Amino acid sequence: MNLRAVVAEDLYLLREGLVHLLQAHGFEVVAAVESGPELLRALTGERPDVAVVDVRLPPTFTDEGLQAALAARRAVPGLPVLVLSQHVEQLYARELLADGSGGIGYLLKDRVFNADQFVDAVRRVAAGGTAMDPEVIAKLLASTARHEPLAALTPREREVLELMAEGRSNAAISQRLFLSESAVGKHTAGIFIKLGLAPSDDDNRRVLAVLTYLNAARS
Repeated sequence: MNLRAVVAEDLYLLREGLVHLLQAHGFEVVAAVESGPELLRALTGERPDVAVVDVRLPPTFTDEGLQAALAARRAVPGLPVLVLSQHVEQLYARELLADGSGGIGYLLKDRVFNADQFVDAVRRVAAGGTAMDPEVIAKLLASTARHEPLAALTPREREVLELMAEGRSNAAISQRLFLSESAVGKHTAGIFIKLGLAPSDDDNRRVLAVLTYLNAARS
């Protein structure tokens, strides 16, 4: 069964481009809208598998997209949302992460370099995971540097956690940091212990670990 998606973007060419890109990769786009009120109606009415949302939408071009996504997640808890923005908006990321649910992404438009990268991020978010741009993560990490229990993490564990937030597997992290996969596994195990995450499905613990440090940014 195809994943059902809602797209919210005020620029016509970009909106249509997103629709065609998602359709070409097997998604069913159930709504493509250009304003905050339309987005909220589409999300609560269609209850899609994932929403791709621009932050700034009509009528005021401030934060209508984000506010509609937040309102929809209150009505449909855990609704997967991938935000597209021109800038790193820490407040937006904090608000979106505040309920502690998975299925969250935040990408910068000018740092999405190919279709596979974008589609992979959309699929990860739809599956309940995270897809955070490294620049967004760096800003949030800077604001959480002294937050407990994150302060207990070693610099290497923080690097691993940052890459986990990007949605990278242990194999991908090992290649990025020039470590063995077993070493990465030991670091992730240490992260889980220090964040107080009880043994459970590893995928669930990865999402919870990411949300723990991202949520700390709102403190």
